[in-house]
Amino acid sequence: MLRSFGWQDIEALLRGALWTLALCAISGVLGTVLGGVIGLAATSPSRIARWIATSLVTFVRGIPLLIIVFFAYFGIPLLLPDLSLSAFATAVIALTVFASAYLAEIFRGSINAVPRGQWEAADALGLGYFKKFRYVVLPQAMRIVVPPAIGFLIALIKDSSLVTVIGFVELTHAGTITSNLTANPILTYSVVAAFYFVICYGVSRLGRWYEQRSATDKAAVDPEVKPSALQLEGV
Repeated sequence: MLRSFGWQDIEALLRGALWTLALCAISGVLGTVLGGVIGLAATSPSRIARWIATSLVTFVRGIPLLIIVFFAYFGIPLLLPDLSLSAFATAVIALTVFASAYLAEIFRGSINAVPRGQWEAADALGLGYFKKFRYVVLPQAMRIVVPPAIGFLIALIKDSSLVTVIGFVELTHAGTITSNLTANPILTYSVVAAFYFVICYGVSRLGRWYEQRSATDKAAVDPEVKPSALQLEGV
């Protein structure tokens, strides 16, 4: 039975927006952790680790997100018949795998963008591989990572609408249900678009705030002052 668009529909769309936020937040965090590990492996001295990392990134980036969602939805039950996953858990797995590949490439590029002089200075101070990354390379790479990572996260929020194909009621799916109930697709999807805009704009502002804060912290340090062996003696 058709009805007019009302507050109950806005509430339904708001719930869908919250599910989209939860989905992308969890997938973004897990994808960042996994992507960071793969990115470090892609820049490690081990040829085997670099080959494995590069192969994983190339394979996942060569597959559309929709296919990854289908693989997770149909493939996991076939491989693990005793494991019962909800649509939300399946969507998280699919988006995490997708995000990890792209974020790994962002991490790899950011690590390689650190000036070689910084690597050589760390080697000259006798720092080991892990200490060199922890105290010299990663702090500088993280400033480079943030802008492209925020851009990818915004794209991930919009691409998350594809999980509607497995029945998960996120923002776009909630909009489809509401549109069918009200027969008012223009108004319904206008509200959906407004919710997406608010979410993406909030994420972009958060990224801009972090960039400005990092720039302020960096400016507070005299660039002419270089760490000496005595300063890093306790590392």
